Amino acid sequence: MDHRAFLSTLDPDQRAALTSKSNAAGVKHLAGYLGMLMLTSVWIVSAAPFWPIALIAQGILIVFLFTLQHETSHGTVFAAPQLNTITTTICGAILVLPPQWFTYFHLAHHRHTHDPDHDPELASAKPETWRQYICHLSGIPVYFGQLKTLIRNAMGQGAAPYIPPRKLPRIKTEARIMLALYTALMIGSAVFANTILLWLWLIPSVLGQPFLRLYLLAEHGRCPHVANMFENTRTTYTSRAIRFLAWNMPYHAEHHAYPTVPFHQLPALHQLCAPHLKETTDGYGRFHATHAPQFTSENAATAK
Repeated sequence: MDHRAFLSTLDPDQRAALTSKSNAAGVKHLAGYLGMLMLTSVWIVSAAPFWPIALIAQGILIVFLFTLQHETSHGTVFAAPQLNTITTTICGAILVLPPQWFTYFHLAHHRHTHDPDHDPELASAKPETWRQYICHLSGIPVYFGQLKTLIRNAMGQGAAPYIPPRKLPRIKTEARIMLALYTALMIGSAVFANTILLWLWLIPSVLGQPFLRLYLLAEHGRCPHVANMFENTRTTYTSRAIRFLAWNMPYHAEHHAYPTVPFHQLPALHQLCAPHLKETTDGYGRFHATHAPQFTSENAATAK
């Protein structure tokens, strides 16, 4: 059974229950997440014992705000649209990922999931060699790509098949506001000789990026290029801690099969989908241990 056939088996009551949004669930989860981020921030600022370890924890929490921005781009974290908009805007500013641009980019990814000709996520080649793999995990290509996108958008050169032409002025304004914000923060930090942003934001983000890259590679990596969401997307069985960190997005095939289901209902959707899933892995370590050996050497890749 593919995802379309599965969805046709759901009755109206099941659909209503699965797609029910909740401000309470969103606020509760976000409060716990921000509480952890506050703890690591205080740990770093106070230079408590082993505070360098806190830099890594801080970085993981920061970069995994991507999964929150991803969910709010769907408008499903909160029942109130304004809360989704505010949250995705703040996350976008922290991650240097323009929120309005990303929403259109991501909706195109859902519309053309794992389609080599139309999925914008596949516009950048996935790692096929060990060198590419290590470079990808470093996050360097991602940062360059995001900065390039931000600058192009600010210059009014952000046209893409997935962005409605009438939205381009808003995309340009968004990018210019973000660049102005970053400029102001850099100037302010220099004028006041304050390194707080360096230690609480920039350095942790760099340290956390490899963990996000490892996580994201499992979502569609090595999946077949077919239309069935139960085959082109992977669900990864993992710990409650990682599911909390990633807003239940390890249930990724379920999310792609029915993207209007909010994060807190994905475990329930998983119970219904589980018998039909084609691509699953027991943990992220298992995924990389299984698929990393398939990478070729640079010389072998060149020979091909």
